[in-house]
Amino acid sequence: MRDEPMPAISTTTERIAVDDLMPELVALRRDLHAHPELAFQERRTAGIVAAALRLLGLDVHEGLGGTGVVGTLRHGSSSRTVGLRADMDALPMAEQSRLGHASRHAGAHHGCGHDGHTAMLLGAARHLARTRQFDGTVHFIFQPAEEGQGGARVMVEQGLFERFPCDAVYALHNWPDLPLGQAQTRPGPIMAAADRFDITLRGRGGHAAQPHHTPDALLAASQLVVQLNTIVSRRIDPADSAVLSVTRLEGGQSHNVLPAEARITGTVRSFDAAVQDRIEAALRDAAAGVALSHGLEVDVIYTRYYPPTINTPPEAALALAAAADAGLQATEAPRPAFTSEDFAFMLRERPGAYLWLGQGGERPLHHPCYDFNDEALPHGVRWFCAVVERVLRIGA
Repeated sequence: MRDEPMPAISTTTERIAVDDLMPELVALRRDLHAHPELAFQERRTAGIVAAALRLLGLDVHEGLGGTGVVGTLRHGSSSRTVGLRADMDALPMAEQSRLGHASRHAGAHHGCGHDGHTAMLLGAARHLARTRQFDGTVHFIFQPAEEGQGGARVMVEQGLFERFPCDAVYALHNWPDLPLGQAQTRPGPIMAAADRFDITLRGRGGHAAQPHHTPDALLAASQLVVQLNTIVSRRIDPADSAVLSVTRLEGGQSHNVLPAEARITGTVRSFDAAVQDRIEAALRDAAAGVALSHGLEVDVIYTRYYPPTINTPPEAALALAAAADAGLQATEAPRPAFTSEDFAFMLRERPGAYLWLGQGGERPLHHPCYDFNDEALPHGVRWFCAVVERVLRIGA
């Protein structure tokens, strides 16, 4: 972070309240919550976003990343540019709340608050289009498929930053662990890399009463699960941070049959590529060793699907300063989170920062009864606007 605090500025968000936007944004957010759409299927949501941006007079591009939308707002003569990103997709899970705006789509639930993120960024677009207290270009990036499907990666691969140049990009996520009215971020890692492993042990199978006639794939898998859970504690420097979790172990269908196959699935979270390399190598070695000792064949699929989310220090400092401008209690996060975020793909291409926006509440993210806190909407709108007014400061 910078040695001295960034000076406060008199932002539009301090002079003009956004309260008049709230009834409309709350209604929009709840409508999106009631009509969740899964990764790369956000057609209704994208249509609502595109129509709203066009009503504001923005240049609108649809279809990037399949269902992504980018709206562009220009003002003044500066060549400076900034990107603001919100994710639009829901989770593939059933909602169990009894809210009046609960999901109407079986097996889809806005259990991560992307409905709120979309509403906040649309509110910021409306506010900035009205006040225009900036000099430069703002790209409002509405991204599909954040939940494990890498929509940000697809948008980048399809030319997001070539078609919509951004000097820096910013995003936020509602954070139930923080009280409403607070915000945090930090320079460097803020969210972890996410890897997935799938291990298959194969033998011949046989009668459970005659285990001496066939390799026992389930026994081997059980031993391998134990070994996998020692990798971080025994193969990784204690000064580094990583998590390995086995999340599924399956095999067999009958009580008296030794199955020919057993499968293990899990996830690895870390913040450093060298740590990723060591964990993957150790996992492969452990799988090969167990298979050899039991006379089994083994297949290992190791997928690094999200890189770590890394904030650049100047942009992290600006994000916190903008949070203070927006009236939030802004502090540096003491440590990163082991959850992951595909905004990481955008931060690999451009400087930027990712902010945790406090929303309080009793339900954690991904809970079947989770609901975004509508009282956080004005905080997110003000933060997005304050970022723009700092990055594209008039007269700078």
